[in-house]
This record gives sequence, structure tokens and C-alpha cells, in this order.
Amino acid sequence: MLIPQENIEAVTRALREAFGVTEFENVVRITRGHTPSLVFRIVVQGSPYLLKIITRAEDPSRHYGCMKAAADAGVAPRVRYTNSGDKISITDFVEAAPLAVAEARVRLPAVLRALHALPPFAKAPFNTTCTFLLHKGPGLDTGPALDEYLQRFRAANILPAAASEEFFARYAELAEVYPYGDHEMVSSHNDLLKPDNIVFDGKRVWLVDWEAAFPNDRYADLAVAANHVVTNEEEEAAYLAAYFGAPPDAYQRARFHLMQQLAHLFYAMAFLYLGAMGRTADWSGTVPEFAEYHRRMWAGEVDLADKDVKAVYGRVHWERLLHNVRQPRYREALAIVAQRRAA
Repeated sequence: MLIPQENIEAVTRALREAFGVTEFENVVRITRGHTPSLVFRIVVQGSPYLLKIITRAEDPSRHYGCMKAAADAGVAPRVRYTNSGDKISITDFVEAAPLAVAEARVRLPAVLRALHALPPFAKAPFNTTCTFLLHKGPGLDTGPALDEYLQRFRAANILPAAASEEFFARYAELAEVYPYGDHEMVSSHNDLLKPDNIVFDGKRVWLVDWEAAFPNDRYADLAVAANHVVTNEEEEAAYLAAYFGAPPDAYQRARFHLMQQLAHLFYAMAFLYLGAMGRTADWSGTVPEFAEYHRRMWAGEVDLADKDVKAVYGRVHWERLLHNVRQPRYREALAIVAQRRAA
């Protein structure tokens, strides 16, 4: 039996309440996605469903509420059952079909637009996105606070001295200019770094795995998803036009660009830290090119569960940041957003 003994009673209850039966016809454990939860493809009355058992010590009520709202909007698969006490959910199972990057670049903005138009999600006691670097006030009670995390990162000496100085200089100027917490806060998925969370069934795109969902700056989802599908400014303009329903203005493009740099900064810090895990970071070797590396991620060829891969991915973002902040567009974006913020 793949279902742990301690969960059998709760799963039986879920099957009874959702489908009027007490057994499934088939069950297969799903291990991709690197979630600590137990995830299964089950077959009930001839149809496939996704059974998820959360194993962490947390209340999944916010997670389930966000997932149901997204499902009602046609952004997530249909929810058949949730029980916060048992930490169990059952949703429709989406049989994944290949999704070309060019097609994803067209489809994803519409999905994000629908998601971001939803009524506000419940707030979360954590922030695992790049906007964590902007959250200076109270309200997060899970994990280290921003200042503590930055101090840990500096003390770990993961970056060479000159690179560390640049890291904190770029962090300071982005945090000073970017207007976090304004009218751009929307219901967000917040975990589109993982291509596994973007599923195509051959006809439409679904977003799955809503554990990290909470209100966030709309540009966070936009920027992180764009890492996989946008490779130049022409594609960026089309991507943003599809999202906004009109060609993006100078402020929208500037704000998007700064969020991209914030994401590079955050993921460089997070993945270099996770990849090092007490070791001196290895700065030898050639760093993979950003777009090519994300093409490989999109194709499922990169396993971020591996510590060495984490370290490489951190360097990929660091090198991308260094390139971008040396281009005229970066200073122009800072000036445009700073001027709007001052006004």
C-alpha cells in the first residue's frame, strides 16, 4: 500500500465524501516537483485525480482557499475535496502534453491576467519570492527576518569580497526605488520558478501547487514566468502586451525590468546559499548561459534538488544580474520608477 497507514482513514473519508466510494482502482506515487508532500495519481470510477497529503506542520486553509479560488476562475484544475484537518486534497488530474516555449509565451500572460484579477488571497506568514527582499516591516513569522537572512548570507562568505559588495549595493538601490506594497498587489501564485507548476493539457494551461500563493506584486509572477519563455526585448514587449491588453508603457516595462533584477538577486542569494550549505562556493568553471539554462529547465533536464545544481543556478542568476545592471536600460528603469514613486 502506497498510502501511509496513518493516512488511510482520512483518505477513505475523502473518497467517500468526494465520490461515494471507499477505494480507488489504481494509485501511483508522483515524485517530480520535489515537494515534501505525498502526491498520488489515483483512479476513481475510471477517471484520474490528484491526491495530495501535506506532511508539514501547518494549517493548509489558506493554501486550499487560494487553490479553490483559482480553480473557480479556470486557472487551476477542479477541486473535488479538501480537508484542512486531515491536510488532504483531491483535484482533477491533468495529463501533461508538451508545451513549446513560443506557445507558452502567448498562453501564460492570459492565465496570469485571470489569476491576478481574482479577489485578494489570504495573506501568508512567509514570503519565498523575490519580494522577500523588499519586506522590511512586521508580518512574517516563519523563518528568519530579512535583515537576519542578509546577515547570514554575508557571514557565509559565499560571494568573493568584491562580488559581495556589489550584491549589497544592487540590493540597496533596488530596495530604495521599488514601490512594494502599492496598488500592484494582486492574488499571486508565487512558485512559477518550477516549470512543473505550469501544466498544458493540449488545449489549455493550468497552474498547480498553490502552497505558496498569497497577495504579491503582480510583476513577481510575470518576471519569474518570463525567465522560462522570454529571451529578448521584442518577446518581452509582446509578452507584456498580451498580459496588459495593450502595448506596455515606459513605466510598466521599467517596473518589470527592475523586478527581473530583483529576482536575479534573490535567486542568486538563495540558490548559492542552499548550494553551498557550509562549503566554500566553487567559482571555477564556465557559467551556463541564462536563456539556454532555462530552456533546459523547461524541458525537464535540470534537477534543482541537487546541491551542486543549486549552486550553478545561483551563478546563472548572478551572471545575468551583472550583465543587466551594466546596461543603460537598468539606470533608465531606476530613474523612471523612482520618478513615478516620488510623484
